[in-house]
This record gives sequence, structure tokens and C-alpha cells, in this order.
Amino acid sequence: MNLIILFPEDFIEDKRVRLTGRRHRHIYSILKAQVGDELSVGVMNNKVGVGRVALIDGVSVDLEVEFKGVPPMPLPMTLILALPRPQALKRTLICASTLGIKKIIILNCHRVEKSLWQSTTLHEDSIRDHLILGLEQAKDTILPTVILRKLFKIFVEDELPEMIKGTIPFVAHPGATSPCPVAVKQPVTFFIGPEGGFIDYEVEKLKRLGFIDVDLGERILKVESVLPFVAGKMF
Repeated sequence: MNLIILFPEDFIEDKRVRLTGRRHRHIYSILKAQVGDELSVGVMNNKVGVGRVALIDGVSVDLEVEFKGVPPMPLPMTLILALPRPQALKRTLICASTLGIKKIIILNCHRVEKSLWQSTTLHEDSIRDHLILGLEQAKDTILPTVILRKLFKIFVEDELPEMIKGTIPFVAHPGATSPCPVAVKQPVTFFIGPEGGFIDYEVEKLKRLGFIDVDLGERILKVESVLPFVAGKMF
């Protein structure tokens, strides 16, 4: 935890917060903070700054806080993700949040198992918790937006054309003739498909909208590996 993220309910005074639970345990047991120590803090969706330990015991910690900084710039990428298995989704959400991706669409595709949509990982609280883990790692406070869409055709026809305006749309697809671009200077929409890849119908629907299919090389990467690989090459 490189940043202690604070929420409105944590404030007991204008410049003083009281923390219990996971954040307190991290400060008390992992950081072993003492009175007077300074920690990196930030308010959710707001500024970052410093929290000075005022009181600490085995139950709670009080911090005197001051905010002067801003979170890091977001990555100019919108991520569209065919719903992966729960553990892969958890890792991908953390990774996307750490990288600074601020808009994530989780979408159904033909080769997505229907049962995956029943996973508790898709519950709002679970998604939020994993995004926060990524923010803490990156010293960021701006929570990404996550949109769930279960109907591929309706999403692609009704929402996606407007969503990709002002971006270069790419779709990762084995066998594509174009390599993954390097040092892109414009915002990007990037679509990662399901295990087993897209069916031809899905690829053609995306190409008609202007998506460029790109090949990521001869190795087959897991979804949580694709994201840092692509972001590193593009930006």
C-alpha cells in the first residue's frame, strides 16, 4: 500500500482522520508507524498529500492530513474486455487501475462462458475493492469507471461508435497482419477478447467500425499479461 486512500466518512475534523480496519492494520502492523511519522495519503477522487500520525494503538490510528498534490495523469486508453474468469478479472482490474486506465467496459462475447456473469467478482463492491488496490499501488486517487454489458451486438451497434470517437480503436486478435503500434500519440480504445479468441462475426463487426486488428506476437498471453504488454508498447 503506497498510498492511504481516504473517504469522507474518515474525517473526524477538517484536517484529521481516524482509520480502522484494513488501512489501520497496514499502518500499525506492516508499516509499524509511530506518532510523528508521515505517510502518503489521498482523498478518493481528489488531491494527494501527507498524513502525520497523531495517535495510534491496536484499534485505530489518527492522522493529521494536508493535501497539496495531484494524482498522476491517467493513461489515455479505454479498455474493452471480454469477461474473463474471476481470478483473471481481479488481477486485470488491479492492473488497469495501477496503469491509470479510467474507463473499463466488461463485455460478453460468443466464447465467454455464460456462468461467468454470475460471479460475485462482478458485484459493485468487489470491483471497487480491486480498483482501489490498484490506486493504492500507483499513488492514484481517481477511481476508474467500470461498465458491464452482456449483449455484444447491441453494445457494438448502439454504444461503441460514439465511445471510440477521438480515439484510435484496436482489437487484439491472433493472426492479424498489423503489429502492436509503438509510441502512440493519440487516445486509444483497446479491445481484449476472450479465451479462445473472437469468432469471425465479432471481428468483422469491429472492423466495420474502424477497429484495427493487431497481433501481439507468437506467444499466447493471459489477459492480465496483455494489458501491461500493450500499455508499455503504446505509451
